[in-house]
Amino acid sequence: MRRAIRQYVQVAPYLTLGVLLTAVFVLYPLVKGIYISFFEYKVLAPELSLFVGFDNYARALQDPKVLIALRNTVLFALVTVPGQWLLGVIVAMMVNLRTIRFKLFFRFVYYLPVISSWIVVSYLFKYLFSDSASGMVNYLLVELIPVLPAPVNWLQQTWTANLVVWVVSIWKGIGWVMIMYLAALQSVPKSLYEAASIDGAKGVRTFIHITLPLMKPMTTYVLINLIIGSFQAFIQVFLITEGGPMDSTHLLSTYMFRHAFQFFDFGYASAISVMMGLMIFVLTYSQQRTFGKDRIEY
Repeated sequence: MRRAIRQYVQVAPYLTLGVLLTAVFVLYPLVKGIYISFFEYKVLAPELSLFVGFDNYARALQDPKVLIALRNTVLFALVTVPGQWLLGVIVAMMVNLRTIRFKLFFRFVYYLPVISSWIVVSYLFKYLFSDSASGMVNYLLVELIPVLPAPVNWLQQTWTANLVVWVVSIWKGIGWVMIMYLAALQSVPKSLYEAASIDGAKGVRTFIHITLPLMKPMTTYVLINLIIGSFQAFIQVFLITEGGPMDSTHLLSTYMFRHAFQFFDFGYASAISVMMGLMIFVLTYSQQRTFGKDRIEY
């Protein structure tokens, strides 16, 4: 007992600091955001804020632009999460092959987008998909490879603008998935692959029946993080499309930001953020309930 108390006393300063930082930068903003969502909040004069109850939530449920932002957010998750996961797994398997040379170089190349600034990447793709004939993608598809008869206004149409956002998000996330699976692949015993080869299993069958089942805990971790990241996506939409055309490419995060920092309607923005947080919680909790108890067993 004395030894345990002595150990707790030694780590108490570090735990206290962590608890204080969590309380100040996580718990307090969370509680404050929920509190603000029940008010017509006045930022410059909080004491004049008017309590409106659940009116902000009712307004959000009836707002057609919220429904459009929700649709875009769900589609963003449905497209980018499987895209990042599938391409990341394929790249990880390819880089992990014994026959591949210069593995460090390929790991660096695929991981470079992950460590690149979202601002730089967003402006780069905005230039690549610019609407005029001078845009790189239009130049390639119209001049070099005459697939299209005329330049496409990528960012002036709802679905092509969403496509640009999906492409940049998938491209930037592949490297992170690759690194996660490369780390997990190192823990798989080679004896399993040797036994499978003796039984005649090769290539795709080995991947489906051995690698994927053993990677289930890592898959759960990766998918949960990708889902959370997809619902928190912001910079690429804010910088590439700015929610246009006609507010048709807004995500919940960008629509919330617009009401908070352009219209200064913080109560309504907070209500949207609370609803978005509940959606993320339900999705991640269901994933953890389904796969979270899995462990790698040999």
